[in-house]
Amino acid sequence: MAESDLSRFNITSKWPARHPDRLQLYSLNTPNGVKASIMLEETGLPYEPHLVSFGTSDQNSPAFLSLNPNNKIPAILDPHGPDGQPMTLFESGAILIYLADKTGMLLAKDGARRYETLQWLMFQMGGVGPMFGQLGFFHKFAGKEYEDKRPRDRYAAESRRLLGVLEGQMAKDNRPWIMGQDYTIADIAIWPWVRNLVGFYDAGALVGFEDFPHLARVVKAFEARPAVERGLMIPSVPK
Repeated sequence: MAESDLSRFNITSKWPARHPDRLQLYSLNTPNGVKASIMLEETGLPYEPHLVSFGTSDQNSPAFLSLNPNNKIPAILDPHGPDGQPMTLFESGAILIYLADKTGMLLAKDGARRYETLQWLMFQMGGVGPMFGQLGFFHKFAGKEYEDKRPRDRYAAESRRLLGVLEGQMAKDNRPWIMGQDYTIADIAIWPWVRNLVGFYDAGALVGFEDFPHLARVVKAFEARPAVERGLMIPSVPK
């Protein structure tokens, strides 16, 4: 089998690869999904994006489940994985680490800086993402109709606490990024969720976002990065 022949992967039956020599991205521009597209834009790796539409339950299709049995985006298929062999990968945090190691960008190769960056990545994956997502459900989606507001208020309080942790980190020497002067995969993981909390979820007032000026400052700087601006729109959603 040629290195660029991806036909043995069932995912390509639903999303054919027009450019099989490029990394294949299966995603949607949610806060988790854009981690992968922003990282790919930042690194300059050639890739081909494929839209996984929640509206048509693409994430539950046999083709997508063959790549990620946990039916979550994003997922990737890299035709040039370790040892030159194709490989698949799911979980946005794992994808960020993999792409950082593959390119030698946005994550220290070793030493304390690497592990300090990874701790903030895990902070997002274990805290920010799940808590902000639950708050979004109870504040914006079906949960907003629940008469009992205790679940919403619980997630609002925990989200505010997490924002306070981030505010304390960014207040240190007015740092531009999580790790100081170095822009890393921790930033790519965290800031899409913060902007989504106050933007799409419209929960800024609920969590008192005006009390976190350093976060507002960094989100603005994050959005101004050309790679972020492009990555936030990938994969594009048909209008």
